[in-house]
Amino acid sequence: MIDFFAHYNYIVVVILMMTGLYVVFASSNMIKKLVGLSLFQTSVFLLYITLGKVTGGKPPIVDPSEFKNDHGGGHEVAQATHEAATAAHDTAQVIYSNPLPHVLILTAIVVGVATLAIGLALVVRTRETYGTIEEDEIDGLDYCTNLEGHTGS
Repeated sequence: MIDFFAHYNYIVVVILMMTGLYVVFASSNMIKKLVGLSLFQTSVFLLYITLGKVTGGKPPIVDPSEFKNDHGGGHEVAQATHEAATAAHDTAQVIYSNPLPHVLILTAIVVGVATLAIGLALVVRTRETYGTIEEDEIDGLDYCTNLEGHTGS
């Protein structure tokens, strides 16, 4: 039971993922499908952020107080950085967090918002064309149009 609560973030990810997937498959309303896709996408974001966490990791930022720079030149900064890295390596192994998963998720969030906006614009256009956003009704209208050659109204 303790292991169950130790990985609560994975449990939340799975619950969000399955909820989003269920909404996509069970709903015939296009807006609800887009909400389900957004929920599924959010669960993937949380999964990647969870995997990117390093226990005991420091931010990958070099502390300026470690520099022994009096002149402000580029060579001295590089030398001070090398000396600080050597000193840190000699005294203790420093563990840094990897910023790449967070950067990728930030990019994915921007792409997800843009995709959702396009999806909503398509739903608006579908509503203007068919008069509904329910997939069952749209399929029925398309079937009548293809079968009889008119709009079915």
